[in-house]
Amino acid sequence: MSKGSIMITNGQLVTPFQVTEGTLVIEEGIITYVGPFDGAPRGVWPAWDAQGAYVTPGLIDIHVHGGGGGDAMDGAVTALEHMGRTFARFGTTGFLPSTVTASHQEILKAVGSAKQAAEQGTGGAQVLGVHLEGPYINTLKKGAQNPAHVRPPSLGELEEIWQKIGPLLRLVTLAPEIEGAPAAIRQLRSWGVTVSIGHSDASYDEAMTAHLWGASHICHTFNGMRGLHQREPGVVGAALSCEGFSAELICDGIHVHPAAMQLLLRAKGPDKIVLVTDTMRAMGLPEGQYQLGGLEIEVVDGAARLSTGELAGSTLSMGQAVKNAMGMLGASLSEAIRMASFNPAQVINMSHRKGSLTVGKDGDVAIFDKNLETLRTIVAGEVVYSRE
Repeated sequence: MSKGSIMITNGQLVTPFQVTEGTLVIEEGIITYVGPFDGAPRGVWPAWDAQGAYVTPGLIDIHVHGGGGGDAMDGAVTALEHMGRTFARFGTTGFLPSTVTASHQEILKAVGSAKQAAEQGTGGAQVLGVHLEGPYINTLKKGAQNPAHVRPPSLGELEEIWQKIGPLLRLVTLAPEIEGAPAAIRQLRSWGVTVSIGHSDASYDEAMTAHLWGASHICHTFNGMRGLHQREPGVVGAALSCEGFSAELICDGIHVHPAAMQLLLRAKGPDKIVLVTDTMRAMGLPEGQYQLGGLEIEVVDGAARLSTGELAGSTLSMGQAVKNAMGMLGASLSEAIRMASFNPAQVINMSHRKGSLTVGKDGDVAIFDKNLETLRTIVAGEVVYSRE
């Protein structure tokens, strides 16, 4: 991936904790200055006047299956290019292609193409690694995952995936109550992979035991898991009460009721919530018939569903998720951006490089107008999307 240089002046710089007027300089793909215009270095790089627009860290989506007609399970770099370019239109600069429950060979093909796309770029948002969602889940909470391929965790399969992509395996979602989960969680943590609980019927005690083994994240909270009961708090109860869990939220007003989303924000605070889209192939395209993991999906009124009526991913963008977090949850702009950039970077152990407008970090930037519509998206100092 090429690395560019640019100066952005007269912007409202959105950091994880505040909004300030200032100038941002990216040199050879790295942020080298954040502060007042008078103190900015002088160079020959292009300058762009933001005219008071919001300049934010690039948004990071750690749970995304497809978009722009492409799907992570297509096993093709071209599909990931379609995804990356589509996501860039909405301020996303980095994403984890997320697999679904499928055969081992299909998953190997998918992660192999993700590695190739990570190395050569997509022309849009950057592939930051892989999120393995399934096949090690509980059929009782399978959602839109194909039950024909659900199976217990296999250390052999995980080892083969690790040998193929190494540290690009950044996030694995599994059900901790099924046979083989303890060994899998411990193995993944030994590699530095973040382990997420999802598509799980685990009890509260089982979820908390998994946390002791090393699980630290909750996949699309409230969806695909045992819900909250006063005498059996389930996975949702563990997510709400345990500070050690970060929690994903599909903030589209379809997957989770606004009252439940507000409860999550009050319980976790803006530091522990990660906005995700869980979007599928239809994102950015007209509504109609699509496929997800070999299952037939219909998208109507913005909702993607199986023929049974079950939700099957979304058509949400990260930019819209930020707006929804402000409108539905009452989050401030800075808090909403934090949940869409800094927090996901922390979950996948990339906060030293991504997620904030900080000197020394990668030059991944999104610029939004006052209505939070994307003006420009910049990856490593290179403009990959411009509305102009």
